[in-house]
Amino acid sequence: MLKNSSTPYIEIASRKIGEGYPVYIIAELSANHRQDFGEAEKLVRAAKAAGADAVKLQTYTADTLTIDCQAECFIQPPGSLWQGRTLYDLYREGSMPWEWQPKLKELADDLDIDLFSTAFDSTAVDFLEQMAVPAYKLASFEIVDLPLIKKIALTGKPLIISTGMATLGEIDEAVSTVRSFGASQVALLKCTSAYPAKASNMNLKTIPHLSVTFNLPAGLSDHSEGIAIPIAAAAVGASIVEKHFTLSRKNECLDAAFSLEPQEFREMVKSIRLTEQALGQVCFGPLRDEYENLSFRRSLVIVKDMKKGDLLTPENVRSIRPGGGISPKYFDMVLGKEVKINVLKGTSLTWGLI
Repeated sequence: MLKNSSTPYIEIASRKIGEGYPVYIIAELSANHRQDFGEAEKLVRAAKAAGADAVKLQTYTADTLTIDCQAECFIQPPGSLWQGRTLYDLYREGSMPWEWQPKLKELADDLDIDLFSTAFDSTAVDFLEQMAVPAYKLASFEIVDLPLIKKIALTGKPLIISTGMATLGEIDEAVSTVRSFGASQVALLKCTSAYPAKASNMNLKTIPHLSVTFNLPAGLSDHSEGIAIPIAAAAVGASIVEKHFTLSRKNECLDAAFSLEPQEFREMVKSIRLTEQALGQVCFGPLRDEYENLSFRRSLVIVKDMKKGDLLTPENVRSIRPGGGISPKYFDMVLGKEVKINVLKGTSLTWGLI
């Protein structure tokens, strides 16, 4: 029902993303620009310096996401990171002015780092098409907005979909909608829509399951604290890692609590790249770097001086290091056999001596 023969990778700005390719690492700016264009520029430059493959913006206004209303359902509940604040107030503070975004795209192009955005409504898609973004992101909360997914799919651009809170059926609907409107390049991100997200709620084993179920690249959109979770995601097969990025958590901004500072982001990138190397491929037998250590395997060695005709016994032949002698698996076979010549202690037992 779900699986499809579509390509197992997507391609953003000539970069292939999927199993067998390097993890695509996205620095999510979100609200960390703090309504300051200079800070937004610094974030793009810092993301490039930290090793990110892409910078992601969010394209919305408070009015495209919600309405200015004081009703209880529009107010963040107690215990929330933003408790007591209305949705309209939060989105007004967190939104990035649209006129900044083409300028940041030009900067990213100059720095040779991909830049695209999360589109939250059809007007955002139209705007981003004018910017010629190379891809789109769909936020977890919009995965049920099939008309928006259709609008993005019709652009023909790659689409990365976060799946926080979504059931398998809802993910299937979203993917099917993209495919039914001719778009084939889709990737899915496991996401826990809690801020910050606890490690116990991450369920990273879902990442390879998403990939196998939908035959698509899968990865992680991470709202946890620190860098351990993204590194673990790379270890279980994530093709994409998205992490919120700030110049400093000391800055007062909406997403600071679960964002990485530049040095932390750099360490995350370094660790993910190391993890990729360590995963390698299925391999048995000695590696080139191990050849010289083969000599330290156990083998059968004469441990007492012996004269021609003496019998091999557990007292004069043992399985010890180094290698060079008969394999220990033949120990029982050689016991009771005579040696052909005088043999000194420390001599590796070979078939020619018996």
